[in-house]
Amino acid sequence: MMILDRFLKQVEFSSMEDFRQHLEFKVPEQFNFSYDVVDAWAEIAPDKKALIWTNDQGEYREYTFADIKDYSDRSASYFQQLGIKPGEKVMLILKRRVEFWFSILALHKIGAVVIPATHLLTKKDIVYRANAADIKMIVAAGEGEIIQHIEAARDESPSLEILVSVGGEYPQGWENFQEGIAKAPAFVRPDFVNNNSDISIMYFTSGTSGQPKMVAHDYCYPIGHIVTAKYWHNLHENSLHLTVADTGWGKAVWGKLYGQWFVGACVFVYDHEKFAAGDILRMMEKYHITSFCAPPTIYRFMIREDLSRFDLSSLEYCTIAGEPLNPSVYEAFYQATGIKMREGFGQTETCMTIGTFPWMEPKPGSMGVPNPAYDMSLLTPDGREAEDGEQGEIVLLTNKRKPYGLFKEYYRDAQKTNEVYHDDVYHTGDVAWRDEDGYFWFVGRTDDVIKSSGYRIGPFEVESALMTHPAVVECAITGVPDEVRGQVVKATIVLAKEYRDADKEQLTKEIQHHVKVTTAPYKYPRVVEFVDELPKTISGKIRRVQIRKQDSQQ
Repeated sequence: MMILDRFLKQVEFSSMEDFRQHLEFKVPEQFNFSYDVVDAWAEIAPDKKALIWTNDQGEYREYTFADIKDYSDRSASYFQQLGIKPGEKVMLILKRRVEFWFSILALHKIGAVVIPATHLLTKKDIVYRANAADIKMIVAAGEGEIIQHIEAARDESPSLEILVSVGGEYPQGWENFQEGIAKAPAFVRPDFVNNNSDISIMYFTSGTSGQPKMVAHDYCYPIGHIVTAKYWHNLHENSLHLTVADTGWGKAVWGKLYGQWFVGACVFVYDHEKFAAGDILRMMEKYHITSFCAPPTIYRFMIREDLSRFDLSSLEYCTIAGEPLNPSVYEAFYQATGIKMREGFGQTETCMTIGTFPWMEPKPGSMGVPNPAYDMSLLTPDGREAEDGEQGEIVLLTNKRKPYGLFKEYYRDAQKTNEVYHDDVYHTGDVAWRDEDGYFWFVGRTDDVIKSSGYRIGPFEVESALMTHPAVVECAITGVPDEVRGQVVKATIVLAKEYRDADKEQLTKEIQHHVKVTTAPYKYPRVVEFVDELPKTISGKIRRVQIRKQDSQQ
């Protein structure tokens, strides 16, 4: 752990208690991930594998840390030639293209602000983001719809001066990334020196209403992900880690960049257009993946495959984030692989704040325990600290210190920042309860919790009960208004293939009965709707807010 020693006072821990008591960071006054981690690896272990990239067309490339330094230096020089200066905003719409890694590191090197974004943005989305953040340059995958939407947004985005394509299409006025980095002069590290508190990376994140907020992180944000990779993913220098995430989602830097390269692990990237669980499993088998992280959706589809057909013997560790994992999925995966999946919880505004760490026995359905890097509490609606077994909002306390990884602000929106972060308390808006062993159990977003006949019902507990019925592949629980009860529970369900032609009235009754006997009877869904698919974010999270909105319009 040659690099980690530079940033941690103690790297290895013998127990959870040792971890809690002795986790302590050492951070330089002007920390820059590109120079202090990636370039440092290139200096001390230039031939060490950093990234393996392959796609669904059979192409394959390997990159050492020396390669990554070289390509990020070239990209940095190229962006300087294009006129990008410290503090200026650059959006990356690069899907899983390898140029994402070159570009984000290059922008860190020259002090520009990186804004990763999904390829699903439309013209309207791009116009809003460009104007909200004064984006100067977009670097994009050169593909039809992406190019078209950016082109359509140009006239309404006055700050947008430079458009760069990484391959495929090069409309008039667009720069050619590959030609640019080939012709760029040798990179000279600029005189610019960032402060740790400067904004380094921003994400647009959608709330339950209004336009997306701009979550701004400072240069120390990557430090928070040491815990993510070393002590949650449990990575080591010989790990080959695969996180399933598009680079437009915050989970990409959680699992495909920062923490992994602190540890010196190799990042595996599978660049594919259409998700298929069987394809992911074949990649894991073919390339001998040792560590895997994905949202629950991926695991739900994986266990529907015949896992015995795949040689997963190289797999050492599996983690899950994005949403809580239903215990039935945990058990099915464990029976098939012998691996106990470990959950983690965090937000775009944070790093991983709660996790199931290597020294712990997982409790299926539990997020785990607080990350020692954060001072955490559960607050009841009347402001008390929740007792064991009592629901409360997850909050982070910063009166003693502000942890590395907690966001700096919602950029250009002091009011929204103050709504969630004031009086040295950051309010996550997520509700959980804590058991007698200190494990946290997710209930739902504060606006997802259903209040029915005086009961507070969390969506996850009902969804977990539903997922144990063989007809249910995926489901979402929401509340619908009811004159008598205030709200009643509604289940929106995606059925397994073999149940799609079943008598829906009879199946509804069967599912309702199943929930009544699996969990408390008052939690059963009085309304059941069968759908072909659930609305999701790019990261795979179920958009319950969209289901509620559709219901309110009917």
